[in-house]
Amino acid sequence: MSHHDAAFPTRQEIVAATDRPIPANLRVAALVCIAIGAVVFLFGAVTGNARAWQALHFNWLFFTAISSAGVMFVAAQRITTARWSRPVIRMMEGYVAFLPVAFVLLALLLLVGRQHIFPWVATPPTVPEKVLYLNPGFLIPRSLFAFALITAISLWYIYTSVRLDVAFLGEGGAKWARGLRERMRRNVRDERREIHSTHSLQGKLAVTLGFVFSFGWVVLAWDLSMTLDVHFQSTLYGWWFFMGGWLGSLMSFSLLVMAWRRYLNVYDLITETHFHDLGKLCFAFTAFWGYLTFGQYLVIWYGNMGEETHWMRLRLIGAWKTPTLIVVGAVFLVPFLGLLSRAAKVHLPTFVTFAISSLLGLWLLRYMEVYPAIWGVRNNFIMHFWEVGISIGMLGLWAWCYMGFMDAFPRMRTTLMTSPFRDEVQVPVDPETMEPLPAHE
Repeated sequence: MSHHDAAFPTRQEIVAATDRPIPANLRVAALVCIAIGAVVFLFGAVTGNARAWQALHFNWLFFTAISSAGVMFVAAQRITTARWSRPVIRMMEGYVAFLPVAFVLLALLLLVGRQHIFPWVATPPTVPEKVLYLNPGFLIPRSLFAFALITAISLWYIYTSVRLDVAFLGEGGAKWARGLRERMRRNVRDERREIHSTHSLQGKLAVTLGFVFSFGWVVLAWDLSMTLDVHFQSTLYGWWFFMGGWLGSLMSFSLLVMAWRRYLNVYDLITETHFHDLGKLCFAFTAFWGYLTFGQYLVIWYGNMGEETHWMRLRLIGAWKTPTLIVVGAVFLVPFLGLLSRAAKVHLPTFVTFAISSLLGLWLLRYMEVYPAIWGVRNNFIMHFWEVGISIGMLGLWAWCYMGFMDAFPRMRTTLMTSPFRDEVQVPVDPETMEPLPAHE
């Protein structure tokens, strides 16, 4: 439905339609999941079972990469000045709520649990360059700083986005964020000026986040995933890693948009066109992930260098072969072939099937990055209550953070959907003088 359609809901109608509280049973379910994961992890940590730390590590890689990539996708909407996503993009902005928790977990993994995860802690490398690079005194501050910078800019960006709605929609939301909402309303100017000044600031933040996200996650992928095998190195690994997170963020976002649309009964605001657009994005980045995966494999195969080929070979023999092939099928083959048609994108049951397939495949991929490097050649697949229990706990923790955010702030970018100045941002102006900027600026 067009913004120019007379039947388009008013600002008050959108707020009323999207203000339905999240069911208490979902919060209880998330807390139960957190409790299960915490009990399993603490039991493993206290008894000295390394698999508790390893399970936490690969789940950290899975949930954190998706959360961070989700915020980067939000920023990409500003870089491209996208308008199609205004009714749904707040549902992805909630991903930012997990990042501060992820930072605490990363500090725990690196400062307390690294000897249970990284083989090079017990057996240091012999190559001088790798001795320097993997020195804990260099690696731990480097990784923590990279992720802290990503988290800080992500929080700042989402803060500016949420502030625009909190400032003009009145008080409402969870009590825990009341003080934060009051702070957002301080020094608010007229609506037109705030829209332009926010748009201008977000342009700078989005581009900055783009550079920090891409470089920071390359470093994190090397430090936390690739170096689990101290002899392996691939220049494409970082891109391949964070684009997996990007694909996971789009697939999970699509599922959440479907759920919110049904729960809030906002079929006039979230339409079939949105799902067609999301389906095209999911299809495109499924293809791109497949391209990066095959590109990395092909270069390693024809290079035929032992320090590279052993990484691929290990995952294609013994107990690791079947899950590796499942990853390829679940993340690439099934969604790629399934989302080719328009009908599969807009028929939600099929879209749900392909999105779940991709997410489960990506979860297994993070497992396959970690476990073969630590356990080596195996005849029996390693998957028990350690991995399952801690995965359930991390899912509950992510859901708890997400629900907390979505209950605290407006659930749609209502101001940019209803303001008479909403489309002026397509032509940048000086937010102080409100005069159009020269084209080169």
